[in-house]
Amino acid sequence: MSKRNTQANKAAARERLRAEREAQAKKDKTRKQIVVGVSVVAAIAVVGGISYGVTQLNKPSGWEAAADAKSVSVPKNTSGTDGTTVVIGKSSAKKTLELYEDSRCPVCATFEQGVGETLAKDVEAGKYQVRYVGATFIDNTDNGEGSKNALSALGAALNVSPEAFLDYKAALYSAKFHPQESEDKFAKDSYLIEVADSVDALKGNAAFKKDVEDGTYDAWAMKMSKAFDKSGVQGTPTLKMGDKKITAEGSENAPMTVAEFTAAVDKALKA
Repeated sequence: MSKRNTQANKAAARERLRAEREAQAKKDKTRKQIVVGVSVVAAIAVVGGISYGVTQLNKPSGWEAAADAKSVSVPKNTSGTDGTTVVIGKSSAKKTLELYEDSRCPVCATFEQGVGETLAKDVEAGKYQVRYVGATFIDNTDNGEGSKNALSALGAALNVSPEAFLDYKAALYSAKFHPQESEDKFAKDSYLIEVADSVDALKGNAAFKKDVEDGTYDAWAMKMSKAFDKSGVQGTPTLKMGDKKITAEGSENAPMTVAEFTAAVDKALKA
């Protein structure tokens, strides 16, 4: 083989090697760009996911939105600011019994089961009017929703009639339907409607059912809850007539039997 051919072969080999190196360098550069691009996209996705998560966490819940609502649907048979004054009974009654309750309150259930029927008969007879103030503070103890949801449903019942309201309240507190405080069953619309089916005026009432499911009176319930917070009352059930708290004789607690209740109320009526 001539010296010339040998040099030519060597030159060709070097050229092939150079071309291969350039091609490999291009591949490496492209691969690096792809990896960087994927990493950037992934990072953006992670940041975007975090941002979305933070946004969702900071987004007000339905009840928070209801509490801040500027427009409030007010049930019939109410008065006062945002319809938070609920007074039931004959206008001829000379005095008004204020009743503060939380729908999830087990002591309120005991009170209603023992005294509720007597209270309703007194109101019907015109002995006194009753002003109802609903609370939702028990929900705050376990991040529940039942107190708020039941109060909203009570608004739907009040929109039907004062009698439907009183009957539905009695049903919610009844031994049959009132849950343990640890069970937030009132948070479910379906359960509230089940309870309502035991009340003649509400059974099969499509308008009531729709108001419960649509949360028509959610904002009203939150306004009522704020009215309770501003009342200065510390617990439920609490009864007041005028500025005086009504309690069982020799106790600071609400009267829990018919005898205690009647004695305490009659004394307050005479004062």
